[in-house]
Amino acid sequence: MKKTYVLDTNVFLTNSNSIFEFKNNDIVIPIKVLDEIDKHKKRQDGVGLNARSTIRILDNLRSKGNLHKGVRIARGKGILLVRGYDLEDMPIGCDVSSVDNQIIATAITEQKRNLKRKVIVVTRDINMRVKCDSLEILTEDYVSNKVITHRSELYTGFRQHLVDDQIIDQFYEGEKIYLDDESAKFHPHEYVMLVSNANEKKSALARFDSKMLPLKRITDSKDSIWGCKPRNKEQMFALDLLLDPEIPIVTLIGKAGCGKTLLAIAAGLQQVLDENIYKKLLVSRPVQPLGKDIGYLPGSMEEKMRPWLMPIQDNIDFLLNGKKESMDMFFENGTIQIEALTYIRGRSISNAFIIVDEAQNLTTHELKTIITRVGENTKIILTGDVEQIDSVYLDSTSNGLSYAVEKLKAYDLAGHMTLVKGERSKVATLASKVL
Repeated sequence: MKKTYVLDTNVFLTNSNSIFEFKNNDIVIPIKVLDEIDKHKKRQDGVGLNARSTIRILDNLRSKGNLHKGVRIARGKGILLVRGYDLEDMPIGCDVSSVDNQIIATAITEQKRNLKRKVIVVTRDINMRVKCDSLEILTEDYVSNKVITHRSELYTGFRQHLVDDQIIDQFYEGEKIYLDDESAKFHPHEYVMLVSNANEKKSALARFDSKMLPLKRITDSKDSIWGCKPRNKEQMFALDLLLDPEIPIVTLIGKAGCGKTLLAIAAGLQQVLDENIYKKLLVSRPVQPLGKDIGYLPGSMEEKMRPWLMPIQDNIDFLLNGKKESMDMFFENGTIQIEALTYIRGRSISNAFIIVDEAQNLTTHELKTIITRVGENTKIILTGDVEQIDSVYLDSTSNGLSYAVEKLKAYDLAGHMTLVKGERSKVATLASKVL
């Protein structure tokens, strides 16, 4: 049976092509939603882009007929209608001026027009869905950009794998060990803890690259990278990815204080200053909202961006042992650069070690824009905590960082690691667990 979907504003601001994703079901756009979309059209970010694109799509449909009476969205698709609501359908006790309430009233009006058809409100607003449920109105979340349904399903980059006891002995003796387990379905550059099926305390750490290559043994190096040594196995794996020039895309996810940004910067300084693999270390993080003009701040672009990049500067200062003159010298000669993501479109960045911190605040479109700027001999690191998202249009399953982790895990150009232990300090770890 055909359904009627009533779309909230946030659906269009998430994906301007959302109307094409509901098969042959009909779509109703409340007239108030058009007002809300119009408010966002001048924004210079992904939300503004979706707002403008939505308006253009609706204008093209308008040329096919009357939007109030309904027009065919496309061949094999349903009918799109732009409708208002009857005032008497506004739920008792609800604020008439509320946009959410007007959308709900529109859904109630549509249900009265066709009692035999299911009318479903589609919104990304959790409170909106709760309100609809309390009024016995069917509601759904919009999940187009979600590559997973729950954050617990996110690829971690690490797993345990049971093997015969003698395999671990052979591995430590230096023999080449291959993993060709079809049921396990390992991903390129996935880290594995080999555990003996006879003794669970007997194990070995390795990296799986492909079925055709032997496992790479991972050991705790005695040498530090710019005074930074891994404190747990996840940090060991992360550093292994960061220091491998054959893996140009690395994603690191972890809670605050797990060391993801510090390790990334240390690896960048090592490969730029000591090994000369790359010519410069380029660091940035989204300015919330991404794309907002930063010209109202005084000074140069670097000075304007510096307040947003203080966490990165704190890490650099720590690695340089507080030597301000060294930091200033690196900034002056261009070895370390601060880049505004706002102006990255159209660029091609070569011979660089790029770190994008707080990448969980990027949309999928914004992240694609950034990664496609990567030129020859460039490595890009995306770090973030999917539990700390500042954008109202993103969550732990739909943000750009989670999207990149899931989409890139099957390719040998990318590697991922989820860091789970806080190592900043005992106080920070306690606060993260208890507060």
